[in-house]
Amino acid sequence: MARDTQKTTWSDADPRAVVASVARPARRRDAETLLALMERATGQPARMFGTSIVGFGEYRYAYASGRTSHAAAAGFSPRAAASVVYLSDGVEAHADALARLGPHTTGVGCLYLKDLTQVDLGVLEEIVAASYATLTTGTYGLRAREGGDPASAPR
Repeated sequence: MARDTQKTTWSDADPRAVVASVARPARRRDAETLLALMERATGQPARMFGTSIVGFGEYRYAYASGRTSHAAAAGFSPRAAASVVYLSDGVEAHADALARLGPHTTGVGCLYLKDLTQVDLGVLEEIVAASYATLTTGTYGLRAREGGDPASAPR
């Protein structure tokens, strides 16, 4: 039987208050921009996922072991060093668009942006919308770190 053991869950915190409390003005400006961009790209309202992730929508994922869980289908976190945009389908799925984005760095499932005024926001919205669509089609069978072709993931 599949188990759902979740460390991070949705909270009742107000995402706009969290964004307004970001200390650095440039990071707060970027968080305000990401909040609006992600609401447009996903069609979902912002909710706090844990204490630091502003999330939009939800997706389910399953491990080969049968364990299942859920996470925000799109999200960001206004960190001190950079704004982090979460791409749980993996950054490699968006390689072509990332090449057009502007200055950024990546992890396996994270896109790090130091200054949104330096990137193409249309391309960023395209990336977020594509990732959200992939993750919300059904139960997503792969985590970003597992790689592979999301189209072949079990649903």
